[in-house]
Amino acid sequence: MRTLSGIFLSLALIAGCGSASAQQGGGRTATRIPSAAKGPPATHEKPLVFTEAIPLDNAKGRFDHFAMGGGRLFVAALGSNEVEVINVGGRVLDHTISGVPDPQGVAFSSETNKLFVASGRGKVYVDDGKSYEQIAAVDFPGGADNLRYDAFTKRVYVGCGDDEKTGAIAMIDATTNQKLSEEYKLGGEPESFQLERSGPNIYVNVPDLKQIVVINRATKQITHWPLNGVESNFPMALDETSHRLFVGMHVPPRLAVFDTNSGRMVASIPSPQDSDDLYFDADRKRVYVPGGEGYIQVYQMVDPDHYQLLDKIPTAIGAKTAGYYGKQGKGFDRFYLAVPARGGQSAEVRIYTVQD
Repeated sequence: MRTLSGIFLSLALIAGCGSASAQQGGGRTATRIPSAAKGPPATHEKPLVFTEAIPLDNAKGRFDHFAMGGGRLFVAALGSNEVEVINVGGRVLDHTISGVPDPQGVAFSSETNKLFVASGRGKVYVDDGKSYEQIAAVDFPGGADNLRYDAFTKRVYVGCGDDEKTGAIAMIDATTNQKLSEEYKLGGEPESFQLERSGPNIYVNVPDLKQIVVINRATKQITHWPLNGVESNFPMALDETSHRLFVGMHVPPRLAVFDTNSGRMVASIPSPQDSDDLYFDADRKRVYVPGGEGYIQVYQMVDPDHYQLLDKIPTAIGAKTAGYYGKQGKGFDRFYLAVPARGGQSAEVRIYTVQD
């Protein structure tokens, strides 16, 4: 009996090893671009762990973009015509800036201690970074949406306009609060855009054109990249080191990856529906994509041309706006998600701890 049991045990162990090898070789193939490259080792840790929530009891309707600065998180509560100011260290709502019509993009300049808030009604408001009193208002025909701040030049870049005549990337001098004469016409309304830090390029999503528009700030040359079968390109993130641009598409829902050297799309991966933000985690080589259908999908870079789904984290319907800024303070790495009020549940900002 012991001999037979030993034989059966040996056969079971061999079969088990074969099964485990098959699982390791074929795991997570549903959303992976075909490649001979091996994926990262399996992990039992969730990439994002829900830690706590900060209630925003007075916020109604949808949210738009986030910004970080001076130990604070700024959230555009578009549906309430407010900007919520959250103390990151204390994890509490610290202040509410009221009476901002259609707040969309937000940017903070620590060098000048000013907060810039873009309004869909055609202005960028400049507030004192301590008192939140309005200092200036800069006009932009057709409205202003996404903002980006360049600390080196102390310029705020503004995605503005709503048609082929007014759509542009414009600039404000953060020191003088004056709109600069330099402006880049796009031929359509801009959505998310990203600035290179080590190069001259600005990458701009222009859904009306079904293109990504690339602006060279040094030569002033403008080029256009076609989307090739996908469209409604809204959120965007940039990996300068690997020369990759990540773009969230709505039709169909895809995370598209472009080679910034060639403009060629190198990957297209199913993503959550109705994404309004996405972020690249340079330390872990991950991409975080929140979607309004109620998930954050996390993708792992295998190599610059290949990505695989690492996790699909349930959130809440309509939670498509987020903020991620890497490690802050005492080494804590957090991902912030805006959850709109729904069905008697108050709005909130959820905090997720990012894990290796």
